[in-house]
Amino acid sequence: MPAHTAATGTGTTAEVELSIGGMTCASCAARIEKKLNRMDGVSATVNYATERAKVSYRSEGLSVQDLITTVEKTGYTARRPAPPVRTEGSAPAPEDGADALRPLRQRLLTAVVLAVPVIAMAMIPALQFMYWQWLSLTLTVPVVTYAAWPFHRAAWTNARHGAATMDTLISVGTSAAFLWSVWALFFGTAGMPGMTHPFELTIGRSDGAGNIYLEAAAGVTAFILAGRWFEARSKRKAGAALKTLLELGAKEVTVLRGGREVTVPTAELQVGNRFLVRPGEKIATDGAVVEGASAVDASMLTGESVPVEVGVGDAVTGATLNAGGRLVVEATRVGADTQLARMARLVEDAQNGKAAAQRLADRISAVFVPVVLLIALVTLVVWLLLTDDVTAAFTAAVAVLIIACPCALGLATPTALMVGTGRGAQLGILIKGPEALETTRRIDTIVLDKTGTVTTGRMTLQDIHVATGTDASQTLRLAGALEHASEHPIAQAIATGARERTGTALPAVQDFTGLAGLGVQGVVEGHAVLVGREQLLAEWEIHLPEELARKKAAAEAAGRTAVAVAWDGEARALLEVADAVKDTSAEAIARLRALGLTPLLLTGDNRAVAESVAAEVGIDRDDVYAQVMPEDKVDVVRRLQTQGRSVAMVGDGVNDAAALAQADLGLAMGTGTDAAIEAGDLTLVRGDLRAAADAIRLSRKTLGTIRTNLFWAFAYNVAALPLAAAGLLNPMIAGAAMAFSSVFVVGNSLRLRGFRAAA
Repeated sequence: MPAHTAATGTGTTAEVELSIGGMTCASCAARIEKKLNRMDGVSATVNYATERAKVSYRSEGLSVQDLITTVEKTGYTARRPAPPVRTEGSAPAPEDGADALRPLRQRLLTAVVLAVPVIAMAMIPALQFMYWQWLSLTLTVPVVTYAAWPFHRAAWTNARHGAATMDTLISVGTSAAFLWSVWALFFGTAGMPGMTHPFELTIGRSDGAGNIYLEAAAGVTAFILAGRWFEARSKRKAGAALKTLLELGAKEVTVLRGGREVTVPTAELQVGNRFLVRPGEKIATDGAVVEGASAVDASMLTGESVPVEVGVGDAVTGATLNAGGRLVVEATRVGADTQLARMARLVEDAQNGKAAAQRLADRISAVFVPVVLLIALVTLVVWLLLTDDVTAAFTAAVAVLIIACPCALGLATPTALMVGTGRGAQLGILIKGPEALETTRRIDTIVLDKTGTVTTGRMTLQDIHVATGTDASQTLRLAGALEHASEHPIAQAIATGARERTGTALPAVQDFTGLAGLGVQGVVEGHAVLVGREQLLAEWEIHLPEELARKKAAAEAAGRTAVAVAWDGEARALLEVADAVKDTSAEAIARLRALGLTPLLLTGDNRAVAESVAAEVGIDRDDVYAQVMPEDKVDVVRRLQTQGRSVAMVGDGVNDAAALAQADLGLAMGTGTDAAIEAGDLTLVRGDLRAAADAIRLSRKTLGTIRTNLFWAFAYNVAALPLAAAGLLNPMIAGAAMAFSSVFVVGNSLRLRGFRAAA
């Protein structure tokens, strides 16, 4: 990705984005950010979730390589991200699939397979055969070397830069347990034939030379790797919204060259090329219509529920759908200049700009780790000064490190997350990761997209008004039959509504003619029928009677589309078509208010439509934002955030993807586009807005469970630290404390299975 430059009052500044490697926690991102910002003329933000750094720097005297060098000196890797490449028919890049997680998965499997028998032998005296301790050592070596290598590497990097994180504690604790066990086996009495760990839960001083702690080293490594695995799986999806957006457009396009139609990849289009768009095809790129007329469905980009009529000279947008006639379009923007590409950049900027949620464990460990290391050192010194017993001193110091190594911490977040997300999936709620849970606690404002979220996203026949003496059933039969022959979305809504209301098949149509931008005409059951705009009737010298004219004005004031029906030279009826509000939307908004949230309506549709929908579902008129373009949706969310609000966004279209990414919490309707789903933090599979309230309730409950788990995971260790420092902690007490804390964490997490959706 090239660096972008801009002139400022203090010189020329440039912006570049870097891919960062080697980060293991949020504190790593903070350290890199701090180092970059210390450079003269540099302003940087580093996102742990997306593993990206966005850097603004003065181009005089500084280069991108200088920035990369600074990151590398901090102990991490940096490079410019490769530009997205899309080749027709090609397989996804390995990093897009499970291959990127293969090393972590292999380490996890190794740790689990080898740690289980080690833990079993240490905890169950019946399994302690003659030389069981040596088998435990053999099984533990690959776990604490190969499987735990990422922790040791991160701890070494942290140590070089004077920092300590949870990786430091895990590395020091597992290494201490392993090395002390090796010393006890080779130089103490633990390696003697017939050595056992009796099942005793008594507090008393034990002979450090006769005890091994291999189950602690192997078990902790396996538990923590399991947590990292689930975290990495959710992080892998961070950039999927961009890939989905880039894949959204047409793959091939029919270009007109010398009077011939030639099919070429869309990437080969150039400005000025003319290309053909048939009914039902996507428009390949931004351009202007030079031939033909049609209705274009742009709802997924603009959010406007009614298809837009276009003709010669009108602008059209790439990736929108031609819902009507044949068009010839001249390309005006291609590649990175198109609206779709700009939206992809909006999503990327929003994701990179979103502050990475600090892991609770890392925040606690920022204090806990240095304190534990200090306690261990003080314990060693005090025992040496008071007793001159080196073995006893080291036994107590190592016991401090072992009991402080948080076995249950590895389960605290992933178990609650697994149970919570599993229960959510059963209820049609998909939660992407811990960041989403932590954000739900602060949300106070929820912005709702209209089309497809509050409404169905489909045009439907809402009402029918007939002139005096006209039969409503006959009107539906004639109008429905004529509209059934048209591909226009409004026509299809009328045809579907006519079939449902009359309960009969629609009659055949003769001499059908579609008039772009006006309507349709034809002969049905011997009647010359016109269905469309009032202008179509006027061309035949037919005028709406006063009662229908009033109904038309009222319908349009309410944001509905009014379709006139006439036959045999007389205006007979008026049909109202609109994007219907979902039956459950009003109830859902009431539930959101009950959770302390302020609902706002955001749409690309006109204000009359937006205010009509808002009034129907219970949203205040002052909380309606209408006629908002995709880039402006992001601005609305940002403006709310600058006002000090914590914003959730619910949407379903491509036009919502950037706003979903910008919002503190993005909730995507599962019935919407892939781009919206990937940009959101939560996905509501059912497409029912009531699930948004359930999702927030479940997320808050899951977060509460994680917090409880984290508290007890540390509480057991903290409570046992004084015993360890006093030299009163034997291996069975340590093992029991770890086992009990783990059982508590798992049991507490399983309570989430009882979560119920609101009745």
